[in-house]
Amino acid sequence: MKSDRTAPKRRGNELLALAALLGASAFVAVAGGLVTATSVGDWYAGLAKPTFSPPNWLFGPVWTTLYVMMAVAAWRVWKKAGVDKELALYGGQLILNLIWSFLFFGLKLPGLALLEILLLWLAIAATALVFLERDRIAAALMLPYWAWVSFAAVLNGAIWALNR
Repeated sequence: MKSDRTAPKRRGNELLALAALLGASAFVAVAGGLVTATSVGDWYAGLAKPTFSPPNWLFGPVWTTLYVMMAVAAWRVWKKAGVDKELALYGGQLILNLIWSFLFFGLKLPGLALLEILLLWLAIAATALVFLERDRIAAALMLPYWAWVSFAAVLNGAIWALNR
């Protein structure tokens, strides 16, 4: 009986891919967090916010959890499809995620950020749908992110409306 000598190499590649996807998420999280940190103090604190606005301390744990779930979802799809249209869409929505932070917090343009978050929302939905073709669990892992961005879009819209 032959042993599968490719199993350790495959496992190593899978772990490397997971690390890369987690790294991409971490990069977006850190870059977005740095932009956010520069504005949360005076500018964001001074904005009128709706009553349903969550406390600032909640954003970090929620985003950390979502970024890990997103990376695991992409990794599951990568294991089945490699680098394909699914991961291109995934990368695109990560870039849109980062752009939102720059528009809202960096440039202090909540109206433009609202338009951009609608593109992000569509990109997440498209990503989840193409993930569904490869892996149902991966698609399901994207749904909390999509729901949170749905809430963030409503919050963004309310902040923009209250501060025009």
